[in-house]
Amino acid sequence: MDKRNLTMLMDLYELTMSNGIFNSELRDTETYFDMFFRRIPDNGGFAIMAGLEQLIEYFNNLHFDEDDISYLRGLNLFSDEFIDYLKDFKFSCDVWAVPEGTVIFPREPIVTVKGPAMQAFMVETMVLLTINHQSLIATKANRIVRAADGRPVMEFGARRAQGADAAYYGARAAIIGGCTGTSDVKTAKDFDVAASGTMAHSWVQLFDDEYTAFKTYAEKYPDSCLLLVDTYNVIKSGIPNAIKVFDEVLKPLGKRPKGIRIDSGDITYISKKARKMLDAAGYEDCKICVSNSLDEHLIRDMIYQGAKVDSYGVGERLITASSEAVFGGVYKLAAVEKNGEITPKIKISENAGKITLPGVKIPWRLYDNQTGKAIADVIALGDEKIDDSKPYEIFDPEHTWKRKTVTDFTAKKLQVKVMDRGTQVYNSPNVKEISEYRKDQVDSLWDEVTRFENPHTYYVDLSQKLWDLRFELLNKHSKKEEKI
Repeated sequence: MDKRNLTMLMDLYELTMSNGIFNSELRDTETYFDMFFRRIPDNGGFAIMAGLEQLIEYFNNLHFDEDDISYLRGLNLFSDEFIDYLKDFKFSCDVWAVPEGTVIFPREPIVTVKGPAMQAFMVETMVLLTINHQSLIATKANRIVRAADGRPVMEFGARRAQGADAAYYGARAAIIGGCTGTSDVKTAKDFDVAASGTMAHSWVQLFDDEYTAFKTYAEKYPDSCLLLVDTYNVIKSGIPNAIKVFDEVLKPLGKRPKGIRIDSGDITYISKKARKMLDAAGYEDCKICVSNSLDEHLIRDMIYQGAKVDSYGVGERLITASSEAVFGGVYKLAAVEKNGEITPKIKISENAGKITLPGVKIPWRLYDNQTGKAIADVIALGDEKIDDSKPYEIFDPEHTWKRKTVTDFTAKKLQVKVMDRGTQVYNSPNVKEISEYRKDQVDSLWDEVTRFENPHTYYVDLSQKLWDLRFELLNKHSKKEEKI
């Protein structure tokens, strides 16, 4: 558990807004904020939800230390009354979220915060950075894992990550996305996942010759001997020296080598040569692991070209999601509640993609009972229930004439309640369980949605009531503008 006090990790405007309404009638107004994202990274067909466990830890530890109070007072921006309020601050919001490992799509609420406006303001930054980062890495990792087509993928990115938290939580997210292990020992220890790694080129260079480096390593680790063979020349020295060590050190002990790793060069060509040499020496069971700035596209090309690779170590392009390093989640006000009456709110923009969905909402997923496959998601208003015992009509919210009546289906709410008036009411599964759940989630999608190139658009529809509400508010604001 992250025991750091991250309460002050927020944008200043979260505090200036809270201070601004502290002595107003809006102080205790109940608000509903939604976190959602607008576009899937890498033009993919879906994304993977991750980061909820750390967000819950943050909610549980929200408080302002004496140093925080002293610093804020020294800014001379806030009233003494507001500073006193922060001294005794206690988080009291309700929070709903989509469980980690769930496949998610643009526009649907993946986190919803209900509570006093001041408190809902204050958590924006952490809601976004926690879910944005881990969802981005889990989504990228899953693309790489799917490209590997059943071959194990290990996360090797700690040394290239953008800071300690990015390495630590990025590795966690990579496991959720489908990686079998991580090179980061702290992540492996804290989340009980496999630690992967053997040696660097520096180990080989440290010795007078490559053979002695390999021999020493094999003597120290006879049960897990995997040798890095590309420090000098894979074909001329690396593989021959590895085979010699396997014969002279491991074979007399009755041990078999775990494998070799190749980290440079034309990996497809070299792996084919290495496979023939290992097989000829009687080491058909010796695995070939490769690394070196890999991503889903390179891995897919290697497989297509017949590379003899058994597993992949993927580093910088995974841990930084370098092909598209922003998830793009946003946190927007959806409704306010006064005296039990809920008033929907909408943000309007000349950029149609930035117009928000108003009101208190619940995302649903509809599953075909015959195939088990996901048919579509439907965002409905909070007081609606999708009755899966009856036919249900879904429609494209942009091209409303595209309609379909769904029968023989099961409707499931995507969100679960995680905080009740500031108290945790949801226990996160462990990372391995989340990864297994993610696998089932991806399997529930049609192949057309999961392909890399031009994936089929998975429909996220609006209920008729939500569509009507949005249309009504757009018209209402449009008429107001005409009067100005």
